Amino acid sequence: MTSSESSPATAAARTAPTKPATPQDPADRRRWFALAIVMTAAFMDLVDVTIVNIAIPSITRDTGASFTSIQWITAGYALAFAAGLITGGRLGDIYGRKRLFLVGIGGFTIASALCGFAVNPEMLVASRILQGGMAALMVPQVLSIVHATFPAHERGKVFGLFGAIVGLGAVSGPLLGALLTEWNFFGLEWRPIFLINLPVGIAGLVLGRKFISESKAPKALRLDLTGVALVTLGLLMLLYPLTRGRELGWPVWGHVSMAASLLVFAALIVFERRKADRDGSPLIELSLFRVKSFAAGTAVQLTFGIALGIFFLVWTLYLQMGLGWSALRAGSTGIPFSVAVSAAAGISVQKLVPRFGRKVLQAGALLMITGLLLYIWEAGRYGLAISPWQMALPLVVMGVGMGLIVAPLTDVVLSGVPKEHSGSASGLINTLQQMGTALGLGLVSVVFFGSISDRLPPEAMGAAFVDAFQQSLWWVAGVLAVIFLVMFALPARPQVHLEGGTDEDTGPGEPQDAQVRQEPVLTS
Repeated sequence: MTSSESSPATAAARTAPTKPATPQDPADRRRWFALAIVMTAAFMDLVDVTIVNIAIPSITRDTGASFTSIQWITAGYALAFAAGLITGGRLGDIYGRKRLFLVGIGGFTIASALCGFAVNPEMLVASRILQGGMAALMVPQVLSIVHATFPAHERGKVFGLFGAIVGLGAVSGPLLGALLTEWNFFGLEWRPIFLINLPVGIAGLVLGRKFISESKAPKALRLDLTGVALVTLGLLMLLYPLTRGRELGWPVWGHVSMAASLLVFAALIVFERRKADRDGSPLIELSLFRVKSFAAGTAVQLTFGIALGIFFLVWTLYLQMGLGWSALRAGSTGIPFSVAVSAAAGISVQKLVPRFGRKVLQAGALLMITGLLLYIWEAGRYGLAISPWQMALPLVVMGVGMGLIVAPLTDVVLSGVPKEHSGSASGLINTLQQMGTALGLGLVSVVFFGSISDRLPPEAMGAAFVDAFQQSLWWVAGVLAVIFLVMFALPARPQVHLEGGTDEDTGPGEPQDAQVRQEPVLTS
């Protein structure tokens, strides 16, 4: 025993009680206020992705928008969003996540105002593209701020809340859009679906300046402009033909563009490797894919996005065009799904995953498949006479399954990522899920519209939509079966992540060697 170990001062320090953090601690309050602000922004974006679909008939009547304009009102946002996510994440690493979040939410609010006051379809399309670009600056900072603000032992709870927000946003968008459109405030018809973002965005901007703490990559980085150009070009070459392929009759140039996008992505990988070796400032940190949890998790995210992209669009078409339901009836049908996702997400991260690990996510995939099979059976049994309460059971089963996946999956993907790369990692996660969603939307033309004849008489349209809906759900179930198998590549058992064993996450009185024992995020 050394003299320092046996000294009275050391013994007193070892035995003296440490003062626990209290809920009244100002720093503790600030980070929870910051969480509420960034989660509200994430919810605003999620709602905005889906809220427009339900208001398309009103937009068409009021503005005289053509089918091409309607396509671009929805697709323009998605394309700008997907193309800018990785760049937005890296800009946050370089210039500060708080700064980019505030720029993004401010720009998103201005773009929402331009959408709400659009005087013609062209202005609405341009404003939606701007809105998607601003969302690409704002959204990657959400997970980055959480990752940089909260210690590792609190992130499970935080990501559980994030999963609940994802579930609420997925379904409350159509419901909120239906209510705002049908209530027709001040004769504005569809415009309140965008104008509602104004008070939320202004509040987020004001409160964010006060409560969010600034963070950035500890090592000085520079923006990789060549990487930005390559990733944007590759995504546009892939997503643009998928978005407009069915409308244009799947032209040859679209297939050539999608195939050539793979070459652009290959060139991007080669360039990014050289960029990392040369100055350590690549747009995409390829070393992240050497982290097993990140590589496997992003593969699941991409595949999961395909399933969601197919389901939600097909489901909306089935309810409104097939069954002929009103926007409000269609939107309210999703409430059981939303509640189930939110409830399951919190339980999944806080209670189930720490005990059962990867099996929880796989159980979620199996539950979603079970819910789809129930839905297929009910759609066939009840046909056009099906009611919302009969849909409740399959939607609840699917919602529970989705909740078991979305919240812990985010934690798994980011848990092994160093803080200096959290912005880049967050951008990659969101981009891959958006790519998956775009792929799913492209597949809708094959799995749904491919089974519906363009020359069907009106009286046969409903039955055709029911059949197409059932066929599409079989495809979604197949994709989820693939997800179940891909999940075997995820590490099996989660442990507490302590940011690579740094002092900041060591609890009071906890020995340093505990960091070493707890450093592995997930072990197989």
